[in-house]
Amino acid sequence: MINSQPASSPVSRTIMLVLAAMLVAFHLGLIFSGLVPNLVSRPIHLALALPWIFLFAGGGLVSRTSGAIICAAGVAACLWVTANQEMLSDQYGFLEGDLQLLIAAVLLITVLEGARRAIGWPLPIVAALALGYGLFGQHIPGEFGHSGTPLASFLGTLTIAEGGIWGSLTGVSVNVVAIFVIFGAVLNAGEAGQGFMNVAAAAAGRLKGGAAKVSVLSSALFGSISGSASANVASTGAITLPAMTRLGYPKRLAAAVEAVASSGGQIMPPLMGAGAFVMVELTRVPYTQIMLAALLPAILYFFAVWIGINAYARHHDLAAVAAEDRPNLRRVAITSGFFLVPFLVLLYGMFVAQYTPQYAACMAIIAGFVLLFFNASGTFDIRQILARLESALLTSARQVSIIASIIVCASIIIGVLAITGLGVKITSLILSGSGGLLWPSLFLTALACLFLGMEVPTTAAYVICVSVAGPALIQQGLDPLQAHLFVFWFALISTITPPVCGAVFIAAGMIEENWLKVAFTAMALGIGLYIVPLAMITNPTVLELGDAPVSALLATAKIAVGLGFVSFGVIGYKALPAKIAAICLGLLVIFLGGQYI
Repeated sequence: MINSQPASSPVSRTIMLVLAAMLVAFHLGLIFSGLVPNLVSRPIHLALALPWIFLFAGGGLVSRTSGAIICAAGVAACLWVTANQEMLSDQYGFLEGDLQLLIAAVLLITVLEGARRAIGWPLPIVAALALGYGLFGQHIPGEFGHSGTPLASFLGTLTIAEGGIWGSLTGVSVNVVAIFVIFGAVLNAGEAGQGFMNVAAAAAGRLKGGAAKVSVLSSALFGSISGSASANVASTGAITLPAMTRLGYPKRLAAAVEAVASSGGQIMPPLMGAGAFVMVELTRVPYTQIMLAALLPAILYFFAVWIGINAYARHHDLAAVAAEDRPNLRRVAITSGFFLVPFLVLLYGMFVAQYTPQYAACMAIIAGFVLLFFNASGTFDIRQILARLESALLTSARQVSIIASIIVCASIIIGVLAITGLGVKITSLILSGSGGLLWPSLFLTALACLFLGMEVPTTAAYVICVSVAGPALIQQGLDPLQAHLFVFWFALISTITPPVCGAVFIAAGMIEENWLKVAFTAMALGIGLYIVPLAMITNPTVLELGDAPVSALLATAKIAVGLGFVSFGVIGYKALPAKIAAICLGLLVIFLGGQYI
C-alpha cells in the first residue's frame, strides 16, 4: 500500500513536492488549455502517478530497487506513447514491430504491478485472468470460448489505442476525478474538516446519543468530499471514537457507528468515491443529474443510521456531548466558512453559471487555496500556511495516483470484455440464470457485487459488475441510471459486511475491539445499505429530484417511514415477535404498491 507519510530526507521531500506540484499543475492546466489528444493527456496522467506508487511507498531494498526499475520503464513507455500519438492514431490499435510489442508488454506489466502495490493483489489478479482469457480463450470449448484475436491487435487495442488502458474510464480519471480529488485535498489541508466537526457537534451534540450523531453528521459532511470510506474512518474517527468512548459508549457500538457513517460518504454527493464521475461516462447522464438522483437515497441511508442510534439509546445510556466540549456559535460560524465558501462556489459554478463540473471544481479549488492562508484564530502563521500547502500537494498526488492505478487496471478488464465479447456472454448467462425475471437478476447482481467488493475498491467493483450485469438489468426494464445506482450501492456493502469489511476493520483497530462484534453491530445500524437500493427499484421516483421534486420527496417520505420501522425493529426491540412485526410492517410500507411488485 502507498505510504501516507512523507519522506524524511530533505532531498526526497523536495523531489516529492516538485512532482506533486507537476501533477496538480498538469491536471488543472488541462481544464484551461482546451482540447488535448487523449493519447497525450492519459499517458502523462499515468506517468505522473507512477512515482507515487513505485518510488514513494517505502518497503525494503528489493521493493525499492524493483520499483525504481519498473517506474522508469513505465514512465518511458508512457512518454513514448505521448511522443508518437499521431503515428499510433493511424495504426488503429495494431502493433507494428518488436519495439511496440515491448512497449505494450511494459505498460501492461507496469499497470498490473502498480495496482498490486497500491491496493493489493485481488484487482490485478482479476485483470491478469482477463488478459489470459483474451490471449488463450480461443482454446476454451463451448459458449464461453472466443474466436481469437491476433496478438498484435489484442495488445495494441489495450495499449496504443483508446480502447484499453487509455480508454474512456481513464479519461474520467484524468479530466474529472483528479480535479475533485485535488479539491478535497485542498479543503482537508485547511480547517474545513474542523468546520465539519463543529457544525455536527453544534447540531447534534446536545441530543441523546449526541456523540454518535456527531459522528454520523461529520462523516456525511466529510465523506461528501473525501469519497473514501477508509479515509473517512481514519479522519473523523480520530476525533469521534475517543469522544464516544469517553462518554461510556460500548466500543463495538462506537466503532460500528463510525464505520457505517463513514461508508455513507461513498454514496453522498458530490464525490461518491469517484463513482459519480465514472457513472457519467458509462451512462452519459449529466453529472448534476446523477448528483441529484443520488442525494435522496443517501439521505435515507443516514436517516436509517440516525434511527438506529436512537434505538440503541433505549438500551444504553448514550450521553450527549458535554456543554463545555461543544463549540460556541461564533466558532461554528467562523470554521464553517472554510468549507461553505468553496462549496457555494462549486454549486454556483455548476447550477447557476452552468459550467462543467470540473471547471466549477477549479473555481472552488482557487477559493479553497485562498482560505489556506487564513485560520479560525485570525493569526497569520507562515509555517502553518506552508505546511497546509505541502499537505494539499502531497495528499492530492497520493490520492490521484491511487485512483489512477485502480481505474487504469480496471480498464484492462473492460477492454478484454469488449474485445472478446465476454461481457455479452455473461449478460446472457445472468438473463438465462434468472429465467428472464428481474428480481432473481437483482439477487445475482447483488451477490456478485458483494463478493467482488470484498477484494477490490468500491469504484472498481462497481465498474466490473455494471459492465457485465448492467445490460441485463436494463434489458429487463430498469432505467440505466437506476441500474447503475443499484450496482454502485451493492458494491459498497462489503465495507461493513463480513468476512471482508474494510471500514469495520479500520474502526475496530482504532478502538481495539473485536472486529466481528463491530461488523454485526454495523450491519444492524447500516440496514439501509441493504434496503435502499431495492427501494430505488420499486420506487424509482425517489431518483427524480431534478425532474419531479414533489414526487421524489413523497417517495422519500414513504421509504423513510418504512426504514424507521425496519431500523427500530432490528435494534430497538428485544422481543422477537415485536422485531418481526416492526420489520415486516416497514418492508410492506417500502415495497407494497411499488413498481415490479
